[in-house]
Amino acid sequence: MFKAIAIVVVALPVALLIYAASNPDTFRVQRTTSIKAPPEKIFPLLNDFQSWSAWSPYEKKDPAMKRTFSGPPSGKGAIYEWDGNKNVGRGRMEIMGSTPPSNVTLDLDFVKPFEAHNTVVFTLAPQGDSTIVTWAMQGPANVISKVMQVFINMDKMVGTNFEAGLANLKALAEK
Repeated sequence: MFKAIAIVVVALPVALLIYAASNPDTFRVQRTTSIKAPPEKIFPLLNDFQSWSAWSPYEKKDPAMKRTFSGPPSGKGAIYEWDGNKNVGRGRMEIMGSTPPSNVTLDLDFVKPFEAHNTVVFTLAPQGDSTIVTWAMQGPANVISKVMQVFINMDKMVGTNFEAGLANLKALAEK
């Protein structure tokens, strides 16, 4: 009996690691919405980190978080650093590319609760009297994140926040 229990105790973690290792080496989360406003009205809300407090769902998760802005006020080189509670952690974003009014690309680096380095891209595509806005994040999936993904649906967890943020952005831009 003891031998059978020992085998199970060893086999389960090994099976978990093998299963986790079979997951892709990268991840991508993406959400899209249609906003009844021209790209020129939406773009500044994405291209200026100080505007994010009006629409980003992460800003509401810790209203007391410490925020630091540096670099230019908007566009390429603008930097936003934060340090907050367990819901937002600590990290840094920098605008790496800004093509008015169609694209904003960010480097997103998390320090806490775990280290991660991802790329975020906002794309705006005019369509009649509306704009199709896409918020996408992608990055590498190391062993730890692959194991976490066995238990946590990253697309659902992050995607839900993206959906909330896009809904907030829509409400703000359509005013």
